[in-house]
Amino acid sequence: MAAVVQTSYGKVRGTERDGVTAFLGIPYAAPPFGPNRFRPPKPPEPWDGVRDTVEYGPTAPKPGYPRPFDSLIPDPDVPGDDCLNLNVWTPEPGGSGLPVMVWIHGGAFRNGSGALPVYSGRNFARDGVVCVTINYRLGVEGFANLPGAPLNRGLLDQIFALEWVRGNIAGFGGDPGRVTVFGESAGGMSVTTLLSLDLGLFHRAIAQSGAGNIAQDPADALLVTGEMAARLGVEPTAEAFAALDPAAIIPVQNAVAAEVSLLPDPGRWGATTAAGGMSLTPVLDGELLTRRPEDAIAGGAGRDAGLLIGYTSEEFRFFLMPTGLAASLTDELVGGATAGMGVPPGLPAAYRDRHPDMAAGELMATIITDHLFRIPANRTAAGHTAAGGRTWMYEFAWRSPNHDLGACHALELGFVFDNLTAEREGMTGPNPPQALADRMHRAWVRFAVDGDPGWEPFEPSTRAVQTFGDPSDALVHDPRGDERKLWD
Repeated sequence: MAAVVQTSYGKVRGTERDGVTAFLGIPYAAPPFGPNRFRPPKPPEPWDGVRDTVEYGPTAPKPGYPRPFDSLIPDPDVPGDDCLNLNVWTPEPGGSGLPVMVWIHGGAFRNGSGALPVYSGRNFARDGVVCVTINYRLGVEGFANLPGAPLNRGLLDQIFALEWVRGNIAGFGGDPGRVTVFGESAGGMSVTTLLSLDLGLFHRAIAQSGAGNIAQDPADALLVTGEMAARLGVEPTAEAFAALDPAAIIPVQNAVAAEVSLLPDPGRWGATTAAGGMSLTPVLDGELLTRRPEDAIAGGAGRDAGLLIGYTSEEFRFFLMPTGLAASLTDELVGGATAGMGVPPGLPAAYRDRHPDMAAGELMATIITDHLFRIPANRTAAGHTAAGGRTWMYEFAWRSPNHDLGACHALELGFVFDNLTAEREGMTGPNPPQALADRMHRAWVRFAVDGDPGWEPFEPSTRAVQTFGDPSDALVHDPRGDERKLWD
């Protein structure tokens, strides 16, 4: 018989298979629409009886990935207003004291959900961990600077979900004193942001392909709001946006996001927007978020939480190669785009000197991989360690044979979750190395269990980085250090 668990708002019943019980679509907050639109999250209405939680709940309003990315990262769209929900997989719903891992999905703060097949927590539960995946508000709903509404609503959702975990996870066999929060891309940026807030809601953190460099100045965020409002024909206020259906906003939100990404012009969008190439991100609101996460972490925020942080070797190939955009680039275009993103003058030429035979698109991928992912991860790791925190670094180096992706952004997801079959071959090709998934997944579990993934900790003097590859892994000290030093 399927287990029934009492939560703060009512009883839930999951489904058991092969020793793992899954509880899907549990509401942790009220639907963020109607009077709750653009407001902080609030508790859901309690329910009577037992709620069956056997299917993924509604997903937050989102545009979905355009071609060809929709075939690389299948992103289900589940209709319904009750989108602030989470999923729990546990090996022992009646047990106690198990480590807990809470996953924050990526998607540029505009896409994704906890319902992606690759994010199934079943194999973490198989290995003795209670795994939770969450939804949070995306795009305009979660991150636009709307006068009259609180900022960082999507972050407030994440915090609300972590508070739910603290108050309820014991009923699923988890230990609220052994929580690891982990995420990738926008989820990794969320992890470092949450770490920088020092909330005491988790004890370890894993940031995959997202470090502490992303936070918009509120004035820059208002430039994005103003552009969207003008195209929608409304005032740039929460009241005016609340009169529109989310589905009416999303096409304009999408168009502005594409323009910011393709032409990151600081004169038009503001320097902090252009630097990340994303239109909607967490905002420096002066209350919840007062400093860029990497600066707060260097100042000691989150020092009590162990940090595992890393990146893939060729992150930005994901955004350039499948679309064919890389083939259209020239060195002149690379120089203009990287300058708009805040890459220091002279760096593109220095990279060109080191890679004289590289095509312009490949050069762009290399520079922006470092600008957005590798260098910020190093800075966050160095700051966390110098402030007294324990830190480990990794690099995912296995190269996909598909679409000229190489060791690209998001490629490690199936390996971390040990869910290679969920990737549908779009990212990995037909025969991804299961032995690599075994090793990487084991390291993540070990970090959640005892706070040590199994290799030498990071120190600014040695810069130990565990490189995951095939057929074997290697510990490398300061990989590509000559290029890293260019950014100092």
